Amino acid sequence: MQVFRHIQPLRDVLSVAKSQGKRIGFVPTMGNLHQGHLALVELAKTRCDIVVASIFVNPLQFGLNEDWDKYPRTFKIDSQKLEGVACDYLFFPDELEIYPNGMAQQTRVVVPGMTDLLCGASRPTHFEGVTTVVTKLFNIIEPHEAIFGLKDFQQIAVIRRMVEDLCLSIDIIPGDIVREEDGLAMSSRNIHITEAERPKARQLQLTLQWLRLAINRGRRDFLALEKEGQAQIEKVGFRLDYLQICCSATLIRADSEDTQITILGAMYTRSARLIDNVSLTI
Repeated sequence: MQVFRHIQPLRDVLSVAKSQGKRIGFVPTMGNLHQGHLALVELAKTRCDIVVASIFVNPLQFGLNEDWDKYPRTFKIDSQKLEGVACDYLFFPDELEIYPNGMAQQTRVVVPGMTDLLCGASRPTHFEGVTTVVTKLFNIIEPHEAIFGLKDFQQIAVIRRMVEDLCLSIDIIPGDIVREEDGLAMSSRNIHITEAERPKARQLQLTLQWLRLAINRGRRDFLALEKEGQAQIEKVGFRLDYLQICCSATLIRADSEDTQITILGAMYTRSARLIDNVSLTI
């Protein structure tokens, strides 16, 4: 695996690959890789001739009082993991390479509406940072496909809308959620869950599965279901950020006419914010 710190050498190598008719897959990450990230690379390998991963802890998507400075930087271990799944190229830029004019002067990419809901309501500048850096990475790498994990369901929806609105010829491919043995969705932030909290941390997933079962059995009183789900999470001692039954396409609250449903939730442990989702077809 070749590692690139700068944009132009990576572009040069990828230009040659594209001239040879090779299909380029891209997996953007912030590092501190776990099996969920590696599964995305493995999926890309089955679909593309060349796979590029990136590691960049993007300061633009962290809000005030969030954990940018505490986010684990584990480049050496991450590189070994990527080599283990036969990643071809790793783009590992520093902040100056991505934001040469400084973040204050950086042109922003904003997807309106969809980014004001759910995670966007509690993290108001988050998705602006995501869409801006992803657009820059897409323009640097110009992949045929980009693979994102379904754990961040709202992120995938926002990026798909951005790609559509900006007329980018990139296929956005979802990768399945990879879970711990107890069902907790794998996340870089799981390391912040305390030992005392860990046995109860799967409650978000349990509540989402309970809601899916209730809807499959015919319940359509979505607001009432959300309140019952909130009570389940609070009963075991966690604070809920949101729990919402949504139309999968728009992410607005579902109504009785919707047939494609995604239930999204976020909750706080003492030191971590966990997100998860489940989808169903009525």
